[in-house]
Amino acid sequence: MNDLEGLMPEQIQRISKTRERVIDSIGKNLDLYGITLSIGHLYGYMYFNQGPITLDELSQTMGMSKTSMSTGVRTLLDLKMIDKVWGKGNRKDLFEVTPDWHQNFSDYFSIKWRKAVEGNMNALAKSLIEIKDMKTEYNEDIQFNELLSTDENKIEEAIKYYRWLLKLIEALENGTIFDLIPKEG
Repeated sequence: MNDLEGLMPEQIQRISKTRERVIDSIGKNLDLYGITLSIGHLYGYMYFNQGPITLDELSQTMGMSKTSMSTGVRTLLDLKMIDKVWGKGNRKDLFEVTPDWHQNFSDYFSIKWRKAVEGNMNALAKSLIEIKDMKTEYNEDIQFNELLSTDENKIEEAIKYYRWLLKLIEALENGTIFDLIPKEG
């Protein structure tokens, strides 16, 4: 059911304008995090929708192709910002927003950061192995070994940072971050 049914045209226009301002703000905010403006607007629209919605309904309402809509929905699903839900008597897939913005933030950053940390840790580990090999190969070259030791120390400091970042990611994933910084009311 459309939540605007039964309202006067002036009321519909005013609430629509208010919602559009928030939807645009959500889109711009998510754009800062690397999510396209259109997918941000999609999330914003779904946020105000009263209940689950199909791709066809989204496409029609937002004036986007079903392919673009599908890509946007898939992105939001991957980021855990929306859920695929079951609707009795409905054969089409239904989607609805996960309304907990704290959890959306936690999921988004933990997914992105974990992927980045894993890639960076692999690169650092590989470089450490190469440095140790070079130290063995050039063990007589004092100047070169000092340089290698300096690089090794820098890489080990970076690894410490990434271990710390993994703890932050875990705190986001398991919710203990909210023990340190509680959600408001």
